[in-house]
Amino acid sequence: GDQQPQHKIVMQFHNILSFLINDSYKSAFRKPRNPSVTQNHPRFSGTCGKIHPTLMRNKEKTSNILLSLRRNNKLYKSMDYKLLVLDLDGTLTNPKKEITEHTKNTLIKAQQQGVKIVLASGRPTYGIAPLANQLQLDEYEGYILSYNGGEIIDWKTGEIMYKNLLDPEVLPYLYECATKNQFAIVTYDGEYVLTEYPEDEYVLKEALLNVMKIKKVDNFLDAVKHPIAKCLIVGEPTRLAELEKEMYEHLKDRMGVFRSEPYFLELVPKGIDKAQSLSVLLKEIGLTKDEMIAIGDGFNDLSMIQYAGLGIAMENAQPVVKENADFITRSNSEDGVAYAVERFIFKQE
Repeated sequence: GDQQPQHKIVMQFHNILSFLINDSYKSAFRKPRNPSVTQNHPRFSGTCGKIHPTLMRNKEKTSNILLSLRRNNKLYKSMDYKLLVLDLDGTLTNPKKEITEHTKNTLIKAQQQGVKIVLASGRPTYGIAPLANQLQLDEYEGYILSYNGGEIIDWKTGEIMYKNLLDPEVLPYLYECATKNQFAIVTYDGEYVLTEYPEDEYVLKEALLNVMKIKKVDNFLDAVKHPIAKCLIVGEPTRLAELEKEMYEHLKDRMGVFRSEPYFLELVPKGIDKAQSLSVLLKEIGLTKDEMIAIGDGFNDLSMIQYAGLGIAMENAQPVVKENADFITRSNSEDGVAYAVERFIFKQE
């Protein structure tokens, strides 16, 4: 009930203040004995006060304290969450790219209690469908958010609720960037991954990830005559990071450029990210972001984790994702999604 979160707030503040005192930071927060001088005292301003230089000398500890306060102030508000948004790779699936039986049963139970599930991934729709079917999203009115938000589908009705396509005029530049750096570029056509380099290790990884077939094309630009939601440049992470910077500077006003994995560079229409598309979905189904939990691990999950009422990072998440999350759950090899659902939807300890 309501008492449990309030109790945890008290305990969290107690623990933090105990840390400050025990770590010789007592003087940083001690008020002057005469309350009348508080307003003008160098340690205080108004009702909240400023942080004393003693704390500022240790930036790392100060940052951790403030982050903990921010997280717990938000985290322990009593809330009935109605929408659960899940990244797939590194989050919902374990290292074998499978949904464990425990996670599957937990998510079906959550849906039986009225929680709607959104599978949000950089994968094409075809690559998300098998997981959506495992979780019975068609029965419980769930949603698929594919291509990092380029497409939203009501999985029960099959209705495409939102779609954003790549500007075909930018394709020659994308192709040039890939080829001059000796990277493979891919896109999708139904059940196929289209590429000039079917033997590339990262192309094979993408096809395996999505359970899709690879179709070799002689010329990428000639082969792509149909509307597409995204392209993907794949390759060695360090070199790909350099290309990401170059392409971002050139394209930042025209389209999105970011990595979903260190070896996958996503190229999507401008304004496409998971948070942006989730805002569209929330409006369509009449919910607010405060009623939403988002769980992820990768760079492309950062926006939705910051946007959600409760943003949760996996233990195996990228450091920047953890830094911006409200809570860090267990890893994807330890049923981290199930643990988070049990704690914040089922209200278990």
